[in-house]
Amino acid sequence: MNTLRAKALHARRSMHVDERHDASQKICRRFTRSAIFLSSHAIGCYLPAYDEVDTLPIIERAWCANKRIFVPVLRKRYKMLFREMRPDTPLEKNDYDIWEPTNGAFLSPRKLDAVIAPTVAFDDENNRIGMGGGYFDRCFAYLRHRRIWLRPKLVGLAFDCQRVKRISARPWDIPLYRVFTDGGSI
Repeated sequence: MNTLRAKALHARRSMHVDERHDASQKICRRFTRSAIFLSSHAIGCYLPAYDEVDTLPIIERAWCANKRIFVPVLRKRYKMLFREMRPDTPLEKNDYDIWEPTNGAFLSPRKLDAVIAPTVAFDDENNRIGMGGGYFDRCFAYLRHRRIWLRPKLVGLAFDCQRVKRISARPWDIPLYRVFTDGGSI
């Protein structure tokens, strides 16, 4: 798992800044034109770090469409909450150097319609490797017991170069509902 994570991180970080920007724009357009986005009212969305898919166009489009955006907020003991972010919400960096809203209403993850999960690597079965903290898998563990996929729909955004042949999913890993890339979607 760590080898796949390292390879995918290297591939993502090796992209030229212009290439990453153009690919992010394509990915965001694909997502905001999808039925998932169009039917969602409450969307969980990460704030991008340096080399991740830039989610800011999605956030801005959501606000223009009167959708609510909720950003992951990390707490001790590997707990993750979702706090609403509006255009004027102040942000600060947490212990992991990730931007988080400093105020706003919290919403249960079960009430989100869609959640954009940070994705380091993915495969054609919608298995995902994140940064390794397990926050998303713990937060959405209840989805492992679903019979049908209701909500939230977990969505990955990734560059094509982050696709790997196969991820050996562990029992606690939560697969993605769909992955949007610059080359299409899975």
